[in-house]
Amino acid sequence: MTRVIAVVNQKGGVGKTTTSVNLAAALAQAGERVLLIDLDPQGNATMGSGIDKAKTTRTVYHVLLGLAEAAAVCVRSERGGFDLLPSNRELAGAEIELVDLPNREGRLKAALATLGERYAFVIVDCPPSLSLLTVNALTAAQQVIIPMQCEYYALEGLSDLVGTIKRVRAHLNPTLDIAGLLRTMYDPRSTLTQQVSQQLESHFGAKVYRTLVPRNVRLAEAPSYGTPAVVWDPASKGAQAYAAFAAEILERERGAGAAQPQAVGEGT
Repeated sequence: MTRVIAVVNQKGGVGKTTTSVNLAAALAQAGERVLLIDLDPQGNATMGSGIDKAKTTRTVYHVLLGLAEAAAVCVRSERGGFDLLPSNRELAGAEIELVDLPNREGRLKAALATLGERYAFVIVDCPPSLSLLTVNALTAAQQVIIPMQCEYYALEGLSDLVGTIKRVRAHLNPTLDIAGLLRTMYDPRSTLTQQVSQQLESHFGAKVYRTLVPRNVRLAEAPSYGTPAVVWDPASKGAQAYAAFAAEILERERGAGAAQPQAVGEGT
């Protein structure tokens, strides 16, 4: 069964796109068939995958509006080893255009259904807002990964995001589950970072991934080369962290078996 994972956080600059691109590439390196969906009008995941968004004529925008089939819009990221549904600034207009369309929250889910079992993993890079685009991702996904920095404001925003996920689960997608929280840009020298990290572990328990993604210049440089860091400099600490993160996800998948999903926000 295809596993659809939305990478979500309404706060910008927490590493959503870096996580999406490198997770897709690391899963591909592990032999998985992966589709990355760039659902952010900024198109950063598209550029970070080595695809020029300015030269892309058909994007996820056309898929959401029913102007093209998903399979016809997918392009290959040769550098990343995965397929991509690209994005560019056209997607910004989709927010308004989707409002009057039928099944406006389920357009992405319907589009992915046409792909069948072509992919083992579909990773959705969401915009930094709790918008209709993000709701489409949450409606299509089985799981949510929340990248977050270990700082005070991140904790404040997390409660809003969990509330949104609960509402989507109640009204649109009853199988939606928080797969886990990924601590990004982690600096072990910071007392605040350690305190927030401990709070997350105490509050969410096993929902917090073991993997810690450190602050790493290679992760910041790789997008300028249009190549995921796990491919561009696999020996860097950031790349090694994302390789470990992909391995942790696969480990959880294989160990899940017939276990029942934990309710969103359970224990919160």
